[in-house]
Amino acid sequence: MTNKEIIAEKIFPDFKSFAATVKRWKKSGDAIVFTNGCFDLVHMGHVDYLSKAADMGDRLIIGLNSDQSVRRLKGSKRPYIDEQARAFLLAGLFFVDAVVLFDEDTPEMLISQILPDILVKGNDYGIKEIAGHETVLSHGGKVETISLVPGYSTSSIVEKIIQNHE
Repeated sequence: MTNKEIIAEKIFPDFKSFAATVKRWKKSGDAIVFTNGCFDLVHMGHVDYLSKAADMGDRLIIGLNSDQSVRRLKGSKRPYIDEQARAFLLAGLFFVDAVVLFDEDTPEMLISQILPDILVKGNDYGIKEIAGHETVLSHGGKVETISLVPGYSTSSIVEKIIQNHE
């Protein structure tokens, strides 16, 4: 199997296509970690955050906002990178086990379907602001936050690009 095929096998267009995989992981006792985001321009801050999330369990699942979802949340000029390219880039990280796309504004429905052991977001969110926190906690899971790398955000990178080209 080629590396490209291995990466492609980690990408799921929706929960339905992913359900059997997560069921198998749970049956084997793997601790499931879930995080989500747009990941529009993947940068060092994202990789640092995702690697720390992966260290919290056995399997890291990323819920990835679809292009439609990103447009509703971030505006008509976003995403900068289409969903298939964003999914492929994230799935290419060796510590990412699955990337599952979702069309809703929040991953709450996806979280309720996956029922991860650990739900993770950046510490720019309070626990009660994290979509799906109640579902995870009510099923005996944990909700964790991770410190973000200062100075690395998609917005700050885009702003820097704009400033350097004026």
